Amino acid sequence: MTEGPLAGKVALITGAARGQGRAHAVRLASDGADIIGIDICAPIASVPYALATADDLAATVKLVEDTGARIVAKQADVRDRASLSTAVQAGIDELGRLDIVIANAGIAPMQSGDDGWRDVIDVNLTGVYNTIKAAIPTMVKQDEGGSIVLISSAAGLAGVGSPDAGSVGYAAAKHGVVGLMRVYANLLARQSIRVNSIHPTGVETPMIDNDFTRGWLATMAAQTDSPGTMGNAMPVEVLQPEDIANAVAWLVSDQARYITGVTLPVDAGFLNK
Repeated sequence: MTEGPLAGKVALITGAARGQGRAHAVRLASDGADIIGIDICAPIASVPYALATADDLAATVKLVEDTGARIVAKQADVRDRASLSTAVQAGIDELGRLDIVIANAGIAPMQSGDDGWRDVIDVNLTGVYNTIKAAIPTMVKQDEGGSIVLISSAAGLAGVGSPDAGSVGYAAAKHGVVGLMRVYANLLARQSIRVNSIHPTGVETPMIDNDFTRGWLATMAAQTDSPGTMGNAMPVEVLQPEDIANAVAWLVSDQARYITGVTLPVDAGFLNK
C-alpha cells in the first residue's frame, strides 16, 4: 500500500485516458489512492476532434503504476449505465472498496448541430448522473463517508457560448451538473458523503488543443473585448490539467472534510471578471 493522505482509499475517475482525467488519476495515486479508471476510448460522431484511445488509457495506467498505486482500467461509455456499472464493479471487486468519485468524462462539440446537443447532454450530464448512480450503492454500504467531485466548467456558472447547438448544450449540461451536485450533496450528507463541483476556465487538454476548438475559441474571442485571453482576469490564457487536479486532491482530502454543496471555480478570475 502506498503512503499519503489518501492511502487506503480507492478513487473512480471517468475520462481517465488523457487530459484532466489522467492528471486526476496521477495526482490522487501520488497521494496514495488506488484508481478505477474509465474511458470510452472511441469516437463520438458529433465530436469533430479525436477522442482518447486504448493506448492513451494504457499510458495512464503506466503513469499511475509508476507512483506505486494500483489501477483497474476499463473501457466503458458513461452514457450506458449498465456497461459503466459493470466496469465500476470490476474495479471495486479487484480493489475492495470505493471512497472517491471524480465524474470527469466530457466532450465539447461546440460547433455541432442538434446531434451535438444530444451527445453533449448525454455525456456531460446524463453520464455524470450515471457515474453517481454506479458509485452510490458501494459508498453507502461501506458507511465510511466519501467524496464525489463533479467536473463542470466556468460555462456551468455563466451564460457563455455561441448559438451553435453543441455550444448551447455544453453550457446547459455543465449548468445541469450543478443541479445534480446540489441535490446529491443533500441526499448523501447524512452518510457523510460530500458532493462538490469544480468549474475550470480553459484547460490545456486535447479537448481544447485541436483545430476545431481553437477555431471556435478564436471566433468567440473576436466577439469579446479580450481576444487571446479567453476572458481570464489573471494573465494566463489556459490552465494546466494539474491545476485542476490540485483542487480535486484538496476537495477529496480530509482537509475539506466538512465542505459539501460547493461550486468551486478554478478559473484565473474568469467568472469574477
